[in-house]
Amino acid sequence: MPRIAYVNGRYVPHLSAQVHIEDRGFQFADGIYEVVALIDGKLCDEVGHLDRLERSLREIDIAMPMSRRSLQVVMRQMVSRNRIKNGALYIQVSRGAAARDFKFPAPDVHPTLVMTLRYMSFDIAARKAGAKPVVTVPDIRWKRRDIKSTALLAQVLAKQAGVAKGAAEAWMVDDKGFITEGSSSNAWIIDAKGRLLTRPASGNGILKGVTRSALQALCKAEGIELVERAFTPAEAYKAREAFTSSATALIMPVSSIDGHKIGNGKIGPITDKIYDLYMAYATDPARKQQKWDPR
Repeated sequence: MPRIAYVNGRYVPHLSAQVHIEDRGFQFADGIYEVVALIDGKLCDEVGHLDRLERSLREIDIAMPMSRRSLQVVMRQMVSRNRIKNGALYIQVSRGAAARDFKFPAPDVHPTLVMTLRYMSFDIAARKAGAKPVVTVPDIRWKRRDIKSTALLAQVLAKQAGVAKGAAEAWMVDDKGFITEGSSSNAWIIDAKGRLLTRPASGNGILKGVTRSALQALCKAEGIELVERAFTPAEAYKAREAFTSSATALIMPVSSIDGHKIGNGKIGPITDKIYDLYMAYATDPARKQQKWDPR
């Protein structure tokens, strides 16, 4: 079945979708994006993703291309027109198309809005069984990591450095020697005391993951001890369990970090429980969306 994309008010075949050559998203990475998981026909954590999209746009002074309600209509049209139940909905907003100039264009330049939807399998048994290795790399990103910017070159290089070493993800390490987050995920470990550790999302140090926020709320409700603090690679090597979280990878169990085996190299019992909690939340048609705090 041919894929359908959305570009500035039109639903078009994916293969013929295009934006202007002078779109600022293309020339300057002057834009933001969101990725929303579609699980069993439901857009997971939709409210949180739209909250973060609006915040990112505000932070770089781009107007919403349409109202939230209209945006949600387009999102549902994308699901309907592509006729899939499980996938990844990609939303990108740039400052628009204008003659190339570093300063902002004239106020009448309208933001560019693009959406694509691709099929993904959410075979949870296979995902749980697929614990993957992680490596660490220096974090060379800009200082506004809290904005979900399309400027992803540093993350691309980090991810490729991991792939070159046979890893599925790269955890980035700041100048003080602490892990910030993965190239496309948030980083979590479970220490020797059974506590769940993840870096605080206060300030601009990391991206405040929407899936991360949902996991925090679910773990607190379940009584799983959660500690928000930075940790070093050396601490991570000694972890009982480790995993990553993101909108479409959901929860990826980590088998090793820089060659140091984590637990028995497979998904651990706490990670397994957290996975089940999240999937029950994500697939419950009557679920209440977890609040995403923009701070």
